[in-house]
Amino acid sequence: MIKTTHQADRIREKVRERYGRIAQAVTGCCGGATTQRCCGPDATSSDGLISRMGYSPEEIAAAPEAAELGLGCGNPQAIARMQPGETVLDLGSGAGFDCFLAARAVGATGWVIGVDMTDAMLRKARRNAKKAGVHNVEFRKGEIERLPVRSHTVDVIISNCVVNLSPEKEAVFQEAYRVLKPGGRLAVSDVVALHPLPAEMRDDPDLQCACIGGAAPVEELQRMLQKAGFEPIRIDLRGESRALIKSWAPGQKAEDFVVSAFIEAVKPISPDDH
Repeated sequence: MIKTTHQADRIREKVRERYGRIAQAVTGCCGGATTQRCCGPDATSSDGLISRMGYSPEEIAAAPEAAELGLGCGNPQAIARMQPGETVLDLGSGAGFDCFLAARAVGATGWVIGVDMTDAMLRKARRNAKKAGVHNVEFRKGEIERLPVRSHTVDVIISNCVVNLSPEKEAVFQEAYRVLKPGGRLAVSDVVALHPLPAEMRDDPDLQCACIGGAAPVEELQRMLQKAGFEPIRIDLRGESRALIKSWAPGQKAEDFVVSAFIEAVKPISPDDH
């Protein structure tokens, strides 16, 4: 469903407000107590996080503890295949968890850019970087539909459960294509819709902010990626994520409609790029 500018701005403001409160530990990501992570009671432990989102104990230990807010739905590091010296962009970088892992992967000769629209998250991420002494990462304020990044400068784009929050997903993929170098790749973990969402689920502001209401159907995502110019494209559904999603909205059967997926796409190299 196409959103009007007013609707898109309202959704963005709701998301900004919710995640700003999370960054300041005022509320949990689903509006619950601060002792809960995103979004089930057993995700408060490292074991719960690893089993639900696919991070290894080594990855958990490698990033600053304050950077891990439990807001994801998978591990984009698993499909990004980052190499030393590469430039990485994280869409919706939050407190910086995936950025810090990427910084380790690309090494001192690489560079990582985190983009987030929430001031409180940016402050938290910058504090985490300073405290951890990570020097090959920076955090920029911006919306993922209008990236504050120069064209053709990024090797790989990662993101963890953020694209679904955008009311303008086509713009997200067009911007991703713009900033990637030829041959650059998109490696995203996100929530996708298996079936059309009921109106009461799709239009619920809380479910939109909880990574459910804004999930796009797989076919629509495929179309948007193709329209942006990506080829090849792969969307790998992760059925094991249903338990995690069920905990985000208990009793609402969200797990029957949405699932986590790995989304991979490449910006082709044209003859003019040689």
